[in-house]
Amino acid sequence: MNRDKLPYLLPVRSFAFLLIFVLGSLITGKELSAISNWWTIVATVVNIFTILLLIVVSKKNDMTYWELINYKKAETKVGQVVLISILVLVVGGGVMYLAGFLCYGRFPYAPPMMIAPIMKFLAIINFFLLPVTTAFAEDGLYLGCGVNVIKNKTLGIIVPAFFYALQHCFIPTLIDGRYILYRFLSFLPLTIILCYYFQKKRNPVPIMVGHAIIDLMTVLEVLATSLVPGFYETMINMLK
Repeated sequence: MNRDKLPYLLPVRSFAFLLIFVLGSLITGKELSAISNWWTIVATVVNIFTILLLIVVSKKNDMTYWELINYKKAETKVGQVVLISILVLVVGGGVMYLAGFLCYGRFPYAPPMMIAPIMKFLAIINFFLLPVTTAFAEDGLYLGCGVNVIKNKTLGIIVPAFFYALQHCFIPTLIDGRYILYRFLSFLPLTIILCYYFQKKRNPVPIMVGHAIIDLMTVLEVLATSLVPGFYETMINMLK
């Protein structure tokens, strides 16, 4: 695949999540909602697949993964990282609650399965794996193969941001229109901002750090509900 065709990879994560959850439901004989708590493990698996894919396509285009995402050593300032990290936390959290209010009429609203417990040892391992692999996989794909390649400035923001947000509709996968709309609206404003920032600055590091921090907060909740008996029920009651 040559460089000009790299944007065709943008839907790959959406298809991967949809396929894994549907197959998982068929294999286990359980409803999609019954296996939704495994979303963090599935996300890490898809992340690793995405990173390997990006390394391969980079090599085929005579460049490294770092060149794909336009990484330049010693170019990032601490202030940039702090600013984008705060932006990710404020916009990411605020818009998610707003989307919950618009779609479910509740504020604050958060889907219970996003913090549902899993096996303890997997929760511990994934606490370290998910934030890092997500930053390298998602930002590598949507910024490196999208914003960095699409020549039209407007499309270079809108197209990657769209697929960046769309993938979250299937993490986890539920066949529910309102849920899918909620997930899409929760992430689209932030993905547009991140793609716009990258197009202007061409520096992925602040975005990747901010991305890892917000995912760390999420996976920390999953770790807590997995290790502390009764904590999940407490959290669910708080969200009611």
